[in-house]
Amino acid sequence: MQKLRVGYVRYLNTVPLVEGLDALREIEATAAVPAHLVGMLERKEIDIGLVSVIDAASATVPLQLIPVGMIGCDGPTLTVRLFSTVPFAQLSRVYADTDSHTSVILCRVLLEKLFGVKPSVEPFHARERYSPTDPAAGADLETAWPPAVLLIGDKVITDPPPAERYTHQLDLGEAWKKLTGLPFVYAMWMCRKDDPRLEEIQTAARVLDHQRRHNQTRIDWLVSHKAPQHRWPVDVARRYLGELLKYEVGAREREGCVLFMQYAADIGAVKPVTLDFLET
Repeated sequence: MQKLRVGYVRYLNTVPLVEGLDALREIEATAAVPAHLVGMLERKEIDIGLVSVIDAASATVPLQLIPVGMIGCDGPTLTVRLFSTVPFAQLSRVYADTDSHTSVILCRVLLEKLFGVKPSVEPFHARERYSPTDPAAGADLETAWPPAVLLIGDKVITDPPPAERYTHQLDLGEAWKKLTGLPFVYAMWMCRKDDPRLEEIQTAARVLDHQRRHNQTRIDWLVSHKAPQHRWPVDVARRYLGELLKYEVGAREREGCVLFMQYAADIGAVKPVTLDFLET
């Protein structure tokens, strides 16, 4: 069997899903930032990708969600966070981390439904402190961090903005739980719906599911070996991977996905869509 090309994200949060994949004969693993994976799937550069869930509604080809692994939460996330210098109800503009599509739409949904505001969203390259649409936002040390910024991933822990500047902070996973009572799914394994290698993809999906289950049994080992590589404090990483993040897709997670898509359509972020789950 020809290897299935699997695209994933090289953040600490993906370790319980992807650790060990590079040693499997069925898989060829490729790392990329979350926002790039849907394009790689569309262009047939990969066969399965850990894709931002909102991309299932906006991809140029039909996608199927493979419910054998996800990046999600059922409360606080730690690494999807809105930082603001003013109360959220006063926001008129948010600079958003370009690494993730789903988090940007989730931020818009929460701000509108919880605080009644519809701020404009500007792209922000957090590592460089630069906005391509507003270069003045990071032109000097005084403005290197804009008045309101959405950050995702390891950088929230390893390279956070100055806490003294941001007196208002919102954990988006916690806010979603408050709004809906449901888990939130940031990303899930996906494939192209028309892929002719469907049987092989289903086989690979079972491999991915087995690897996730195996990794869940060795969280302490993963934390001790991987947290230092990602510059995370080990105690924070253990709580993050072992308690806060969720990796198994169940009925409530599917319900959360469907509701998020509905809310995203309600605010005009995507066209209404019916999610298509591949049963393995």
